[in-house]
Amino acid sequence: MSVTQPAVLAVDAAFKYGSRTAVAPSSFCIPERSITAIIGPNGSGKSTTLNGIAGLAEPSSGTIEVLPIDGRQRLVSYVLQTTKVNESLPITVREVVTMGRYPSTGAYGWLKEADRAAVQAAMDRMEITGLAERHLTELSGGQRQRVFVAQGLTQEHDMLLLDEPLTGLDITSAHAIDDVIHEEQSHGCTIVLTTHDLTAAQVADYVILMSGRVVASGSPDEVLTEEHLRDAYGPSLIHVEGTRLFLDDPIHRPADSRHEHQDRSIHLEVSPTEQHGGEDVPH
Repeated sequence: MSVTQPAVLAVDAAFKYGSRTAVAPSSFCIPERSITAIIGPNGSGKSTTLNGIAGLAEPSSGTIEVLPIDGRQRLVSYVLQTTKVNESLPITVREVVTMGRYPSTGAYGWLKEADRAAVQAAMDRMEITGLAERHLTELSGGQRQRVFVAQGLTQEHDMLLLDEPLTGLDITSAHAIDDVIHEEQSHGCTIVLTTHDLTAAQVADYVILMSGRVVASGSPDEVLTEEHLRDAYGPSLIHVEGTRLFLDDPIHRPADSRHEHQDRSIHLEVSPTEQHGGEDVPH
């Protein structure tokens, strides 16, 4: 997949925490106005890479750059996982969403009518208006995730970064967030999300597969191959049955109440047997 208008460009970017290398030197290019999925096993460097794009982590070597748009700096909004946020804060849903306006108003600035309208529009889009005066501790995990996505939507942005936005959510919340992701793209926004979900990655426009480095990047068909997935996850977690490839990741097993992407499998265009001229291929 050729990338003619990149939104993010990384050249030999590496990240370390002290002496530990989180991401070995890696290069990739994220297309503008695309939905890009960063996928890989736990500890593969997905969140570190997202932090690098957000400017929250500096490369230990190499470069990672968010490129300008229309001759100006690209505005980035970052939605963290709810597990990384203090959910016991004594503030209401409306107050959490309103924090998305702080980059433009300041924490102690006066909200203008446009700010209030942006907050209300984001809550309406995420279907949490009826929860506006409730506290985070009163909400389910899916409701909390929708609150933080609404906060990200409220912030002025050209690029939306989401760290594991759909993992472990109820079906209603997952559908609401998935719908908003595609709406944002239709409005010209570039979306970058981390995920453990093979089928979510397969329906993205662009995929970055990681395992302590970028194993492969490009279109889903180019990246989500048996060879690349075995490289990233190891052969013991990959199982092939006919033309379906299954990922047996014990940390992120599916559950009946979760959205349908969590079946942890993708369709292969050609079965491994066909690829090898009818010979059996060990799994």
